[in-house]
Amino acid sequence: MIEKFDINITPFQLERTMHIYLPDDYYDSEERYPVMYMYDGHNLFNDNDATYGKSWGLSDFLDNYDKKFIIVGMECNHTGNERLNEYCPYNIEDESIGKINGRGQQLMDWVVSELKPLIDNIYRTYPSREYTGIGGSSMGGLMALYTIIKYNKYFSKAACLSPSIFLCMDELNEELESSIIDSNTRIYFSFGTREVRNMDLILDYIGYFDDYFTHYNASSYVYIAKNGKHNESTWEKQNKIYFDFLYGM
Repeated sequence: MIEKFDINITPFQLERTMHIYLPDDYYDSEERYPVMYMYDGHNLFNDNDATYGKSWGLSDFLDNYDKKFIIVGMECNHTGNERLNEYCPYNIEDESIGKINGRGQQLMDWVVSELKPLIDNIYRTYPSREYTGIGGSSMGGLMALYTIIKYNKYFSKAACLSPSIFLCMDELNEELESSIIDSNTRIYFSFGTREVRNMDLILDYIGYFDDYFTHYNASSYVYIAKNGKHNESTWEKQNKIYFDFLYGM
């Protein structure tokens, strides 16, 4: 089942809708659940809510999955360029996208200091790092990678689908140099073969991160989606793959 509520993102002073997935028997049990926080929450569950009329089908998938979760889908800012600003942790300028005034760190500071405590208070969660993950695609995938590096003491798992890492590799490298990754960390990367022009370059980038996480005895998994595109249909096909990896034994 999906519940929705609006919440004020205090550093931005903006109202935003949260899309919360709960197991169908949530209110008939006293069970606690792991939590995945995911960007672009409106695109996760229902086609009617999705920006382009196609969701990840995550609700249908989880209804039939062998493990139960709570998903906190954080809707993005739909105004102008604000999604890019909120889903990027750095100030950058790109030829194709233009100038981005990165507000991603402010957003994640709010998530860990206000949103996560609220979710843990309202719902029956396992609040510890071991059971808490982050995920997203495109700019949301970039933010998931940034989050697992910068906020590793809160999140132990990250699903980074088609992450827009090419926008800020230098900045991410600097972030890595000042971070320590817990060995109990799992990171999933994916790209579709039809969404990038230079797959070899992407694999070099991902290989760099893979080596870094391996250095800390963290686990990473790279999935290349054959004929995969930069869209929800491709990401939907990966639901079982990344959940199996992130939460498998």
